[in-house]
Order: sequence, then structure tokens, then C-alpha cells
Amino acid sequence: MATALSLSDAVNRVEPSATIAVTTKAAELRSAGVDVIGLGAGEPDFDTPDHIKEAAIQAIRDGKTKYPPADGLPDLKEAISAKFQRDNELSYTTDQVHVAPGGKPVIYNAFVATLNPGDEVIIPAPYWVSYPAMAALCGGRPVPVACGANSQYKLTPDALEAAITPRTKWLILNSPSNPTGAAYTAAELKGLADVLLRHPQVWILTDDMYEHLVYDGFTYTTIAQAEPALYDRTLTMNGVSKAYAMTGWRIGYAAGPAELIKTMRKVISQTTSNPCSISQYAAIAALNGPHDFLEDRNAVFKTRRDMVVAELNKAEGLSCDTPEGAFYVYPSCAGAIGKTTPSGQKIENDSDFARELLETEAVAVVMGAAFGLSPAFRVSYATSTEALSDAMLRIQRFCASLS
Repeated sequence: MATALSLSDAVNRVEPSATIAVTTKAAELRSAGVDVIGLGAGEPDFDTPDHIKEAAIQAIRDGKTKYPPADGLPDLKEAISAKFQRDNELSYTTDQVHVAPGGKPVIYNAFVATLNPGDEVIIPAPYWVSYPAMAALCGGRPVPVACGANSQYKLTPDALEAAITPRTKWLILNSPSNPTGAAYTAAELKGLADVLLRHPQVWILTDDMYEHLVYDGFTYTTIAQAEPALYDRTLTMNGVSKAYAMTGWRIGYAAGPAELIKTMRKVISQTTSNPCSISQYAAIAALNGPHDFLEDRNAVFKTRRDMVVAELNKAEGLSCDTPEGAFYVYPSCAGAIGKTTPSGQKIENDSDFARELLETEAVAVVMGAAFGLSPAFRVSYATSTEALSDAMLRIQRFCASLS
């Protein structure tokens, strides 16, 4: 008889991704014939632009299907260096650039390369669900810092100062944010930088995945740009998934100090190794090619955002701020907590709210508990305007039914 499998302490410290779980559940219900509207997916509903697809097809025809270097093709690193200079006024050589099969491996590689047991990682909450999980997997201790609606879901200098200890190794910043869409201004980043300059042991990982998805004339800034004195201890991460609608292509990248990048290269060489060669040639075309399509797509996202915010604020018990970017909103459902559904189910928390909304009205959202700040839920408006309109009516109907 086989001995029971003993799981590692590391894997027991984390839970499966809540956002993936919600998307999977919605797909299962849809397959069973339920008219589910999924608002949990974190990917654009637009297609990858044609010039990017054509570059990938040409790479296949040219036989560019062999193993590339472990952490990125030289031509892609050149394109990434040019992107940082063009968009962020940051100068990086190719030995300061790391390419991985997605944004998650970039973060994971950085944490494996630097975290020792007990090292602390400050994570503003609400946060992307994978940040604390990856820190814990790598032996670190996630330190969530609540950033509520009163601070526009952004970390303040005072809150950062209070969270830093001698064990703090990293601060993660995500702007615009998943799940809230909140984005930091240059002045807000400078305020955080003033604190960080007093604590030279703290490194900064800035997740800029939604950089190009900002609205209302917002000027995007990343922290090493806002405060050049932090350049030598900042890992600036980005990717092609969101702006270029390339989620399935799996290309994330980052730039930072050469010694850190060298160590991350060692990690990737012994784990996933290189991203797909074809995806890398597509990413070169994305970064070097035209960006005019972004304006039209952002106009659609903004229209959806404005409609979703307005309709959510009409629902009894909900309140929703208007964020600066990404394609998410993070409405509070505090006014629904403690109420009861027509079937007699009491809404005790945002997990109950999300579950009952799915079962009653077939609308899939992700509960705020997954993102570290309750009571709230995340809505992705990266879906059709028609589906969003229907979903908002269903949410309003569900909230009106509570007593």
C-alpha cells in the first residue's frame, strides 16, 4: 500500500488562485447550460493586433522554433530597453533585462533569488491575489497594509512608514491596480519614495502591467522615474498581456540592477527556462510596432468603466469609486452585509455576496476577501458592453431582493 503523499510546508502556506477559480466555475456553469455572465476574467476581450500575429507566423515560417537564451532573446531585450527609455525615461542595458513566461514567473524569480525565511514583503491591500502567495511560497512573510476607499485604495507614506521593519525586504507597488484600477500620480509616488529613501534595506518591485490602460488624461509614472535615487533598488516589471491583448502568449519582463537580473537568470535557467520563442518574436513586434490601436481600445474601456460605475452606484447597498486605469472596479458591498436573500440565506461577508449573486443571478465576480480587503468585490469590465449592461441589471435586481 502506497504511503500517503506528504505535501511541502511551502505549498501548504498558499491557496489556489481565487480569480482562476471563479473563471473556472463560471465556465463549468456555462457548459451546463446556465446563462452565466463572467466578470472575473483579468484579460482584455479584444484580439491580439494583426501585425503581432503576423510576426509570430513569420517566425514559425522562418524556423525560429529552437531554444532561445534562458531569459530572453537579445532582440527582445533591446526592444524592452527601448520601451523603458521611450515610455518611462529609464535607461537599461540588455544585461539589466529579464524575460519570463508571464508576469508571475518574473515576480517568483525575483523572490526566489532574494527572500530568506522571515523576510517581509509589504503588499498594499487590495492586492493581486498572487503577490502574497508567491512571497509565502518563497519563504517570505507577506505583510498586507490595508488601503481603503478613504485613501483611494492607495498606500500612503504614513502607512508605509508604519509597516517597515528591519526584516522588510520588498515593497510591491501595482499601478494601475488589480483589483481596484487605482493609479498613483507622480506626486504620490514621490511621497512614498521619500519614506523608502530613509530605509535603504527595502527594495521595490513595481508591477506596471496596466501602464497603457489609463483614462481621463491621467499621466502614467513609475516609481524609479518619479525618484531616480531609487533606480538601483527597483525592479520595474511589465509585460505584453494587457495592453496588447496577449494574455495567452505568456511574456512578462522586468529591468533592474544587473546583479539581481543575473541571479534571476540563474533561477529561470533551472526552472521554466525560456519563454516560447514564437511569443518572443510576437512581443518584439508589439513593443516596436504601432500603438495607435490603444487609443480606440481605451476609449471603449473608458465608456464601459463609466457605465459600470454609474450602474453599480444605483444598486442598493453598493458604492463604487471611479478608478484611473486598468479594467476593474472594486465596489463596496458593505450595505448588503447582514441582509438576507429571498431563499433565507444571510449575507455575512463578501464571499457570501459573490456566491449568492452567482447562484441567484448567474453573475460571476471575485469576492474582496481574495484581494485582502473586505467587504467588496471585483468586477472586470473587459467584456462586451451588452454583457455588462445585462450584468448590471442582474446585480441591481439581486441587491433589491435582499432584506
